[in-house]
Amino acid sequence: MSNAELNELKLKYVAAGAASPATAFADRAENAEIWDADGNRFIDFAGGIGVLNVGHRHPKVVAAVKAQLDKVMHTCQTVMPYEGYVKVAEKLSQIVPVRGHAKVMLANSGAEALENAIKIARAATGRSNIICFDGGYHGRTFYTMAMNGKVAPYQTDFGPMPGTVFRAPYPVDYHGVSEDEALRGLHMALKTDAGVNNTAAIVLEPVLGEGGFYPAPKSFLEKVRAICDEHGILMIIDEVQSGFGRTGKMFAIEHSGVEPDLMTMAKSMADGMPISAVVGTDKHMDASGPNSLGGTYTGSPTSCAAALAVMEVFEEENILEKSQALGNKLAERFGGWENKFDCVDNARNMGAMAAFELVKDKANHTPDPELTAKVCAKAREHGLILLSCGLHGNTIRFLMPVTIEDSVLNEGLDIVEACLEALT
Repeated sequence: MSNAELNELKLKYVAAGAASPATAFADRAENAEIWDADGNRFIDFAGGIGVLNVGHRHPKVVAAVKAQLDKVMHTCQTVMPYEGYVKVAEKLSQIVPVRGHAKVMLANSGAEALENAIKIARAATGRSNIICFDGGYHGRTFYTMAMNGKVAPYQTDFGPMPGTVFRAPYPVDYHGVSEDEALRGLHMALKTDAGVNNTAAIVLEPVLGEGGFYPAPKSFLEKVRAICDEHGILMIIDEVQSGFGRTGKMFAIEHSGVEPDLMTMAKSMADGMPISAVVGTDKHMDASGPNSLGGTYTGSPTSCAAALAVMEVFEEENILEKSQALGNKLAERFGGWENKFDCVDNARNMGAMAAFELVKDKANHTPDPELTAKVCAKAREHGLILLSCGLHGNTIRFLMPVTIEDSVLNEGLDIVEACLEALT
C-alpha cells in the first residue's frame, strides 16, 4: 500500500491520541536508513527514540530472533521458564553497576520497568513515597505519568494523577538551576512533603532524556547517594534512554562511579524487540512475595534472544568505543554550528547522547521552540528524521544508531546544517 492509502486507514481507524503525525510509513530499514511505502529514503537520526543503538535489523539480532522462532515463541515464563530469561538475567547481573549481588526481573517496556521498580522499593522499605525530578520522563502508565516532570502531553486530558509522588529540581546550570539549588530543593521535598521516614525511593535519570539531554553532575549523583544512605531510601537510576551504550559506557551512571540500589533499562536493550528490566541488589529484589512480579509476556523468548544477541554485538563490534567516537564527531560539528549560527547554543554530549539548543538570544538563553519545530519539519522534507525534546521544546537531540556509517552520518549532518542556513 502507498503512503496515501495508509494515511487514509490511519485517519479512519487509529485513535487520534495514538496516531503519528508523520505521513510517511516505514516499509523497510537497514542500520541508519529507512525506506517508506513509496520508496523514499530517510536517514534515521531518531533510532526509534533511542531504541536502535546497534542499528535497524542488525544481522546477528535478526538471526537470533529467527532461530528462537523455530524453537519456542511463548510459554509465559511464570508457567514454564526457559533458558533465555535466566541467561539475560545472568548477563545483566554481571554488567549492571548496582550495589552488591544483583538480581533481575524482566518486563516489556520502560514504563513497566519503572512501575515494578517502585513496587520493589515499596516492598523493600515498607514506605510509599517517591521523589522524582523536574524534566524527568519515566513513562505513560498512570504512576509513571505522575512521576514525569512534564505535564503536556503526557498528563493532559487524563484527570488526577496518583499521589505519593513528589518533585525536586534537576540541576541544569544553563537554565539557572545550580547543583546547590537542586540539592536544597531535594532536602525541602524530604522535609516538607515526602518525609524522610515515608520515602521509599529517589528516582532520577543520570542524563535527562525527554527533559533535554542534560547530564547530572557527578557530585550531585554522589550527594543523592549519600542522602539515600543517610535516610534508608533506595536510589533508583532510570537508564531507559541513556543505557546500552548511548553515552560511551554501557550505562550513563558509570561515568560517575555511583552505585544505585535499583536500575531500570529498556529501549536499545534488544534492538527493537520489546523488553525491559529492573536490576537491583538481591535483598531488595527479593523483598516481595512469590508471583508478585511479572506478566504474561514479560521477558518473552524472542525478546530475550534479541537481548542476548545485542550484548554479544557490544563485545564483538566495540560498540562503546564507537559511541565515544560518534560523540566526538558530533561535538566537533556542533561546535562549528555554534560559531556559525547565532541560534545554536549549549552544544553538549556524553558519548553519542548529544544535543544543542536553538535560541532567540544567546546572552539570555531564550528558547526558540518555533524554530526548533521548523528545523525538524524541514529536515523531514529533505529525508532526515530528527527529534526535538526539552521542557522548553527547543532542544535538538541526536539518537542515530551508534553503528551509522560515516557517509550516512555526514549526509544527515549536512541536511541539518542546510536547514539551519535556510531558516535563519
